Amino acid sequence: MDIAEIPAVPEWLTEHLRDQGIESLYPPQAEAVERGVTQGENLVAAIPTASGKTLIATLAMLSSVDRGGKALYIVPLRALASEKQEEFAEFEAYGLDVGVTTGNYESEGGWLAGKDIIVATSEKVDSLVRNDAPWLDDLSCVVTDEVHLVDDGERGPTLEVTLAKLRSLNPDLQTVALSATIGNADKLADWLDAELVDSDWRPIDLKKGVHYGDALQLEDGSQKRLAVDRNEEQTAAVVRDTLAEEGSTLVFVNSRKNAEAAARRLANTTGKAVTGEEEERLAEIAAEIRDVSDTDTSADLADAVEKGAAFHHAGLSREHRSLVEEGFRDRLIKVVCATPTLAAGVNTPSRRVVVRDWRRYDGTAGGMQPLSVLEVHQMMGRAGRPGRDPYGEAVLVASSHDELDELFERYVWADPEPVRSKLAAEPALRTHILATVASGFARSREGLLDFLDGTLYAEQTADRRRLETVVDDVIAYLDVNGFLEQTAEGLSATNLGHTVSRLYLDPMSAAEIIDGLEDGEPTPLGLYHLVCRTPDMYQLYLRSGEDEEYTMLAYEREDELLGAAPSEFEDGFEDWLSALKTARLLEDWASELDEDEITETYGIGPGDIRGKVDTAQWLLGAAESLAAELDLGVGSQIREARLRVEHGVREELVDLAGVRGVGRKRARRLYDAGIEDRTQLREADKSVVLAALRGREKTAENILENAGHRNPSMDAVDADEETAAQAREADATEETADDQANLGDF
Repeated sequence: MDIAEIPAVPEWLTEHLRDQGIESLYPPQAEAVERGVTQGENLVAAIPTASGKTLIATLAMLSSVDRGGKALYIVPLRALASEKQEEFAEFEAYGLDVGVTTGNYESEGGWLAGKDIIVATSEKVDSLVRNDAPWLDDLSCVVTDEVHLVDDGERGPTLEVTLAKLRSLNPDLQTVALSATIGNADKLADWLDAELVDSDWRPIDLKKGVHYGDALQLEDGSQKRLAVDRNEEQTAAVVRDTLAEEGSTLVFVNSRKNAEAAARRLANTTGKAVTGEEEERLAEIAAEIRDVSDTDTSADLADAVEKGAAFHHAGLSREHRSLVEEGFRDRLIKVVCATPTLAAGVNTPSRRVVVRDWRRYDGTAGGMQPLSVLEVHQMMGRAGRPGRDPYGEAVLVASSHDELDELFERYVWADPEPVRSKLAAEPALRTHILATVASGFARSREGLLDFLDGTLYAEQTADRRRLETVVDDVIAYLDVNGFLEQTAEGLSATNLGHTVSRLYLDPMSAAEIIDGLEDGEPTPLGLYHLVCRTPDMYQLYLRSGEDEEYTMLAYEREDELLGAAPSEFEDGFEDWLSALKTARLLEDWASELDEDEITETYGIGPGDIRGKVDTAQWLLGAAESLAAELDLGVGSQIREARLRVEHGVREELVDLAGVRGVGRKRARRLYDAGIEDRTQLREADKSVVLAALRGREKTAENILENAGHRNPSMDAVDADEETAAQAREADATEETADDQANLGDF
């Protein structure tokens, strides 16, 4: 279909697409148009990666906005939200306004009312519904990316309930759901009353196969020689072969540790293919990576990147991941070793994909378990970049002839599993039932069940009795804990229940926090431990031998810990200790312990620290609101603990660290130079500020401006010599301490 034939889209779109080199639609895109995606029809598009899903979404949204409506694009990951917002920002040249929202679960996002296209995560949209964002009534089109993630036990129920609520709010809402090829796309289409485009068409071929011995065997029965040199691993041989064709490789492994180790080894292969010019640019990227944090993880990543290799996992900071993704897209980084999270939609295609590890540890099963077909196909779909690669190749790695046969049967020739709703689990329903009642979607048990009839779970389950049993159990729990009231008129949320729903808390987290706050005078460690015990915090695992260490810590500081402690012989004691370990990390962070020391002590990455800090900050903010709601008189203690963990500083630095651009290290340097709060910073001698900030004029100007200094300019300002000398002495002491710590490791 020629783009000029697309009906009901803005007049400028045809020329815009031509400017991008698009003259005609891909077959799945043309089918979507024929099925009415630009004319308000609901649609499920189940097509492979790189087959044009985003343009289908764009056509739906732009045609909807052109008719006077407002469009919402739901993504599963924050990183994807930023990526999509950048893509859609090009439409602002034609008068459209694009916004993105991913954080602050207590906000109604009123500023989004004037936006034409809004990009958000499913959790954020759910919170907007709970907070009665008035502009949701104006939505005319909702697009949900990666809709097959309704099958995910953790995030799926939120996506499922959110779509059901949006469709309930706006009966005429156009729903467009995008997915990789799945086993039951027709059932998703039935649930959403949608037309279906189910296609395996790709703009470039994807060849799937298995490497064994010295041969790559492909799904069509053909083989090609791909020899493994002496003392070379299979993955390195595949990467070397790809480099010979000037291609890039994504290698999927089953753990962070394996991703880092694989990148370290493969750097020896990629380093031989890096040109002189590429070497200079890679050195620049490596320097940026080292600037992000002073951790071993950061240093290891930079070392690999200098040779054209990298690793990518959730332990990296957001800045690390962005630098790796950008370097890979520019083909400066030749190979990225990643955990499966990278397959979830981030735009990082490559010539070849190697699925090295097709099993991963599953704690519920007590051992290594095979990945799902859908997950492996998601990884494989990253192979091949239209316009850059002649084809894509996805390679599994076999270590025996039997495994070769098994991988073909299990993954290469297999169809993806059907997607199944995970809504009927009690933890998922706890939060969604309270929110459904609090936001007025249901006012009785029958009303709840009627609302749930609009979910995928109801579409897939003929027997309503199981859902009724779980709903009754959850209603009883919410009633006992004071979040819901059951009366002759039906169900209603209490004031406390409304607060818990608005705060986007799991009701069990709220019950735990309230119980702890009623226990006595809280300290920072006690508060950190309290929020770390909730279901909303992912706790650190106890490593071998650590149970004894943290049991001793629990006894030493038991007066600070809030709520009743379980017995050492109870099942919950290990979780209590895991929460204490996580709380101790937060206390170390809020005591200004260096980031590299924290990562080494706890065996985590800088991204993990940021994740724990962000979650603790949110939960402590929620605890502050709950304490105010119940008039518990501990708000100031909670606020101090929250601000300390937010900025990673001791109590005396909280005010300084709150100035934009200061942060934990600069706050300490300013404080040591005699500047103790933002008021003093506003009136400070500029030469002292410049010296404390190590002579960085631009940084000093920005910080003084943010503090409200009447003249922040550093023109003709020299750093104060006495302060500079003290700073040099402090730096030397710090470096000596670091050297001694490193020497102590040997």
